[in-house]
Amino acid sequence: MSRKQVPLRLDDKLYDAIAAWAADDFRSVNGQIEYLLTECVKQRKKNGGTVPKQLDVPPDIHIS
Repeated sequence: MSRKQVPLRLDDKLYDAIAAWAADDFRSVNGQIEYLLTECVKQRKKNGGTVPKQLDVPPDIHIS
């Protein structure tokens, strides 16, 4: 299986939250992001979801 490298910019708070979650799950940050994206794609396929109309609008994420 080949892998693609994708540059990714994250908000500091979001990165810190993912890093803490990754540590809890004994994964690297990269591994955690890949796991989360894989789960989201599986869920979307399962639910038959559609692509949002406003793709360029960032999600409203409040991480405390």
